Amino acid sequence: MNSKVISVVAVVAAAGGFFLAAIRAQAPSRTVWDGVYTEEQADRGRSVYDERCAACHGSALEGVEMAPALTGSEFLSTWNGQSVGDLFERTRITMPEDDPGGLSRAVNADIMAFLLLANEFPPGKFALPRQSMLLNQILIEATNRDQE
Repeated sequence: MNSKVISVVAVVAAAGGFFLAAIRAQAPSRTVWDGVYTEEQADRGRSVYDERCAACHGSALEGVEMAPALTGSEFLSTWNGQSVGDLFERTRITMPEDDPGGLSRAVNADIMAFLLLANEFPPGKFALPRQSMLLNQILIEATNRDQE
């Protein structure tokens, strides 16, 4: 091999290493059981949910016709092992159905807080962030491993 090929291979290998390190750095470090939202935030989210989401997803988040339930075993089995960021982005981009992407990040974070409360995940002292990078660090776990 000539030195240019070796240099290119070295650069590609280094970039791959940095990429893997970045993925590891963004791996979820907290779970929904760690109190990742506040009750006040969930209350704001409940108001917006009632106004903008309940017509399709039901007043008790049970799902209506084609709109899926946002609580319970079906919801948790769908999102278990994924990040709150995954749920946030899916919601932010596709909802509400009559105005996809029409709600602000702050409003979407409030709605996420309400969904977490409705699924009986505990509130905490700090509001759920609205930045996807931070939300990606929070894992949705259907059961609390600390209490098993």
